[in-house]
Amino acid sequence: MADNNSKNSRRKFLDRGLKIGLASAIGSIGLTKIASKLNAETKSSSEGTMELMTTDGTIIEVDASEVIEIDHHHKEEDEKYSLREGMPNRKFVMVIDLAKCKNALKCQSACNKHHYITGEHAWLKVYKMQEDEDTAPYWMPTTCMHCDHPACVTVCPVDATFKRRDGLVLIDNDRCIGCRFCMAACPYSTRVFNWSEPEYGETAEVMLNMHHAHEPHNSIEYTGMPSKIGTVDKCDFCPHEIKENRLPHCVTACPNGVFYFGDKYEDTVTNGEETLRLSKLLEDKHGYRLMEGLGTKPSVYYLPPVDRLVDFKEGLSEFNNYISVEKNK
Repeated sequence: MADNNSKNSRRKFLDRGLKIGLASAIGSIGLTKIASKLNAETKSSSEGTMELMTTDGTIIEVDASEVIEIDHHHKEEDEKYSLREGMPNRKFVMVIDLAKCKNALKCQSACNKHHYITGEHAWLKVYKMQEDEDTAPYWMPTTCMHCDHPACVTVCPVDATFKRRDGLVLIDNDRCIGCRFCMAACPYSTRVFNWSEPEYGETAEVMLNMHHAHEPHNSIEYTGMPSKIGTVDKCDFCPHEIKENRLPHCVTACPNGVFYFGDKYEDTVTNGEETLRLSKLLEDKHGYRLMEGLGTKPSVYYLPPVDRLVDFKEGLSEFNNYISVEKNK
């Protein structure tokens, strides 16, 4: 029972994230008649109080009567969700804490399982990093960086790879012609190519049949579908989970809280166990992005592997484990 409660709390990131993010943004305005539309699930006590976070990060309680709801009249087209367009007024980001990574590979296993990936085609990889033989090694998970200025989108000749308004960079496998221009343009080498037909399980076959039954709908509306031979794949930040107010699979699967996910506009990220202000976390932990000089502006931030709580241990990668299993069949 406790495990189920833990999983549920780790997956519902928007409830707490919206509450803290919005409260942080309005903290400087004052508490009287706050002009903000708070999440409908915001918890209040029997005394009619509500928790808010001030701009300095302090949690305070205020009288719920001092908070009013403003009815925002959004255009109908903004209300309708489109997987290719994404969510308006959102900017999804990820923070990876290198000090916490133990190469447990639960993140990779969960990603593979939920995206029907096998073998060396893993979208999320964990590398052993060491600057010099005299320096301490550490583990470094890598995902797609979901850049604000993605080179992959620029070079795609058929608009198969595209950037959504909420920052996610995705691939439409029905449009992809396998030219691999995007792979050549990506400076982070996070994309993979399906040289052969992926080995689907029974669940994947069912999903494929459902997809074909709904043709001629575009495959991008069926995120989480199994891969196709002759197309490019990569990490997608699990838009099918985000749509349901849940965290990406890598975040929920990690037992060490390595991955934080959230909305940059709300200045809030969470790993499922703790919710933090993004700006303060990056400032306090000296967060950085890879290859800043390229101007791609990644949406993935890293926290340096300092003050580690666990010793570095060698371990097999998911690919090596897969090869070992195949040899023993």
